[in-house]
Amino acid sequence: MSETHDMTPELAALRQAVLPAPVGDPIFDLWPPNLADSAPGAVLEVRDITASAAPLVVVPIRQALLFKYRTTDAHGRPSFATATLVIPASPSPMPGARPVVVNNLPIDALGRHCTPSYTLAHGFSFADSAFTDFVPPTTHLAALRGYAVLIPDHEGPLMAYAEPYVAGHAVLDAVRAVRDWRADEFGASRFAMTGYSGGAIATHGAVKLIDSYAPELAPFLAGAALGGVPADFEILARSMNGNLASAVFMAAVFGIARERPEILTRMNHFAQWVTTSPMKDQCISVFALPGVLLLPIDIAANIADPLRSTLAQDIYEVTRMAGLASATPLYIYNGEQEFWIPAEGARNLYREQCALGVTAVYRGVLGEHIIAAGLGYPEAVLWLDERLRGVPAESEC
Repeated sequence: MSETHDMTPELAALRQAVLPAPVGDPIFDLWPPNLADSAPGAVLEVRDITASAAPLVVVPIRQALLFKYRTTDAHGRPSFATATLVIPASPSPMPGARPVVVNNLPIDALGRHCTPSYTLAHGFSFADSAFTDFVPPTTHLAALRGYAVLIPDHEGPLMAYAEPYVAGHAVLDAVRAVRDWRADEFGASRFAMTGYSGGAIATHGAVKLIDSYAPELAPFLAGAALGGVPADFEILARSMNGNLASAVFMAAVFGIARERPEILTRMNHFAQWVTTSPMKDQCISVFALPGVLLLPIDIAANIADPLRSTLAQDIYEVTRMAGLASATPLYIYNGEQEFWIPAEGARNLYREQCALGVTAVYRGVLGEHIIAAGLGYPEAVLWLDERLRGVPAESEC
């Protein structure tokens, strides 16, 4: 379990109370002993889930493997994560090692039962399984193409929704795990990442951490496509607060607080009651509903104007990950009519990465979040396919 020795007893107790409840499956619940003795990416446990995953993937697969591996939390401490590797029944579409699509799904959840690997291992649930695990059908199309698909549960064991360091580490360590654990099949593979919305948070975190955290992966990472990009939470504090998206925004703040408990010290009694209630284990289909009340985050804070506080500025700064260059080419797209995740953040990310010398492309597409997800998807997938086929990326900076 993440350390609490540097907290007051009151804060440590609150932090413990807001963590996600066990789901009754040890691979998701149990912290392995002696994690510090394992290297990041070391596989700790493996389960064959082909029987339950195959009907959900639909296209023929050879195997689906759920695995648990060592990763690192937001503060550099040992942690673990889970991921699923889907291997298609068809041969690789090209000579040599089979390419791998890293599908960073928009988990957007606070409970462990909401993760894609839980669904693949335990079956589809209308209450818990996310529609976005299957639409757009990235996993299905990639497997049909003959690519393996790696699906990280990138929120980690604390379900730290929206925390980019946790997610970035989990994604990169999932790649490390597959390359080392299945070296005969994937040790020389090209990997390409994709993620939209909450999945773009993970992809954004991963590409900016390659150089510092997993530089040995850079030659094998062919590119990353990210859309509907929540790259700057200061922008989202203006666009998602006090409207229909406010409950999602508050859940993201709470998810980050699980890794950054200084946020918990700014929660009032009402917020503490909510975040220690069954709401702490809900998926987005439930916790988004209070957004109809159009409540601002101020109702949950014990300080005035919390989104302009010094603490908020510190969180904006650390989660923006400013000045870190991606070590892989980028394809960035965003709806130009976005009102909850404005294109401003994606365009700023593109300009930042261009200035840092990164090979990058930006596409502004028609529509808000959902329409843009559909209209921007085909070109993003074609771009990813070219990267996995070894076509060099061209920059439009």
